[in-house]
Amino acid sequence: MPATVVVGTQWGDEGKGKFTDLLAGDMSMVVRYQGGHNAGHTLVVAGESFALQLVPSGVLYEHVTPVIGNGVVVDPRVLIAEMDMLESRGVSTERLRLSGNAHLILPYHQELDALYERHLGKNKLGTTKRGIGPAYADRSMRVGLRAQDLLDPRIFRKKLGAVLEHTNKVLTRVFNRLPVDADEIATEYLDVCAPRLTPHIADAVALVHSELDAGHNILMEGAQATFLDLDHGTYPFVTSSNPVAGGACTGAGIGPRDINRVIGIAKAYVTRVGSGPFPTELFDEVGDHLVEVGQEYGTNTGRRRRPGWLDAVMLRYAARVNSLSELAITKLDILDGLETVKVCVAYEAEGERHDQLPYHQSVLHKSTPVYEELPGWKTDLSEVTERSQLPAEAEDYLQFIEEQAGVPVGMVGVGPARRQVFNFNA
Repeated sequence: MPATVVVGTQWGDEGKGKFTDLLAGDMSMVVRYQGGHNAGHTLVVAGESFALQLVPSGVLYEHVTPVIGNGVVVDPRVLIAEMDMLESRGVSTERLRLSGNAHLILPYHQELDALYERHLGKNKLGTTKRGIGPAYADRSMRVGLRAQDLLDPRIFRKKLGAVLEHTNKVLTRVFNRLPVDADEIATEYLDVCAPRLTPHIADAVALVHSELDAGHNILMEGAQATFLDLDHGTYPFVTSSNPVAGGACTGAGIGPRDINRVIGIAKAYVTRVGSGPFPTELFDEVGDHLVEVGQEYGTNTGRRRRPGWLDAVMLRYAARVNSLSELAITKLDILDGLETVKVCVAYEAEGERHDQLPYHQSVLHKSTPVYEELPGWKTDLSEVTERSQLPAEAEDYLQFIEEQAGVPVGMVGVGPARRQVFNFNA
């Protein structure tokens, strides 16, 4: 049975966790395929809120095997803390599996992350300083440590010593910092972290393919989103991996023919965190409304997100690079109180109209939005359970999104709870 991929179509924070959790009910396995603990997602089940960073959303279902794939970078201490949190709230993590090929985030990655960001000054990228970028850089340089290295203390110490030979020179000579103690790290990670994680470390590729071969449904879950993709996002204001649907192949060890459904998650408006271009960004009372009513503050960092109107140019691009089969719209209810709503249908830069995303960053940075304005619905949508209950204005808004994106809208979210979802095209 082919796999389903859930991918964000904006700059993250679209509400992927909720829809992944909903879809997981029909899956035997949920695989996280990239990112690190810089991307949190919140699930609300029976009034209880679960803020997850690394553990896949499917952990809340007893029949689901949650898998952290090889494309993820993992801070063992954060993963263990998250497992402890779940266990303390009655959620078993016994079924959780961690790919032996997933790379580890170690203390010096976090220190380097903060130092590099500070060094950039006004050109800073707005990273979460969680060590994600430096860990992926070590992976590319082929000096990273992987989860499987926790199973072999000799190899762990050997690899750690080799990477610190270079890293400590950077810390001491470039940044005038103290060197990192290899023995201190080895002791903590081998004596404390390894015993906790060893039962969960596995050959994730073999696990995934055994489920596919058995005809079971698998859900592939990405972190961040299309416009934070290292190759296809608003570079350099991006993450260090590939959240796009194609990243599921490399980040979990499957081929394109194993995927038959790609669901793009889009918020009914747009937000982003950190620096970078944002053509539809709002600095007025409407923007404040979106932030306050939508509670647009980072799950991990608490940072206020930058708000803006829905951008159909972005959606068209996301539909292309992800081969979207459908859209899931979240937080439609946050627009309930507005007299009118706007959708960006094109950009204008230096007198030229752009219906597709400009490939050149200089053009994108100069772009201003071309809007279509639609009437608001001024109606509480939080109890809507089917399309027929929608006010005409809200239905028109969703149809307009479909027309602009060229992709049908499937599920629509009108609140944070599991039940606050309906199917637009049943």
